[in-house]
Amino acid sequence: MNIGKLFVCVLAALVLTACAGSPEVKEEKKNADVAAKANTELGVEYLREGNYELSKKKLEKALELEPNYAPAHDAIAVLYARVGEPRLAEKHYKKSLKLSPDSARGHNNYGQFLCFQDRHKEATAQFMKAAENSFYPTPELPLTNAGMCLAQEPDLEEAEKFYRKALEVRPTYGEALLQLCLLKYQELDFLSARAFLQRYMAVSTVTAGVLYLAAEIEGKLGNDRGRAEFVDQLLREFPDSPEADKASGSS
Repeated sequence: MNIGKLFVCVLAALVLTACAGSPEVKEEKKNADVAAKANTELGVEYLREGNYELSKKKLEKALELEPNYAPAHDAIAVLYARVGEPRLAEKHYKKSLKLSPDSARGHNNYGQFLCFQDRHKEATAQFMKAAENSFYPTPELPLTNAGMCLAQEPDLEEAEKFYRKALEVRPTYGEALLQLCLLKYQELDFLSARAFLQRYMAVSTVTAGVLYLAAEIEGKLGNDRGRAEFVDQLLREFPDSPEADKASGSS
């Protein structure tokens, strides 16, 4: 090989390397990262508002600016799942987790997607990866999600284990308490259902649905007075709710 040509090639490579590390290129990369983050945040906000068209536009812009920005892949995956594009959703979930394998939020989101696809065992594995991340501040959330997913299979025994694990992490976590109440109601264990609902009502906002459930449980236990008290509260606090109509019609 011609030594002169080899020298030119090596020199060119050195020049390119120098350019890539130059202050101007670094500043341009920094600006692209900032813009990608801003567009992702806007995309997520539009997604929350249900404005899917604008959300898609902003998230695609984020990925155009920074193709390897994991949060943008995660967010657009959620968007595609919402609009019924599971193939594209899974593609971006996998890309997001490849770029950021330690993202507990990413694993939790992917787990929810898999659960909606009736891939319950795969979903549970993703929820566990999220829950086992020692830096994730709310492991009770993916643990409860795992329980809800398994309950759909249905595998109530395993679902209960995950709900109880969530309560070991946070004994006052309302969603796990409510799901255990519903599980015990489904199993016709009305005393346990009452106990979990009482714990739930002590830490969470009471809704029309919760009051209706409380009345139903008391009725199943033969406590007519307790049932009447919950029905009265339901009619008083939520008179226009569908639950109030049902309760008044059956009382």
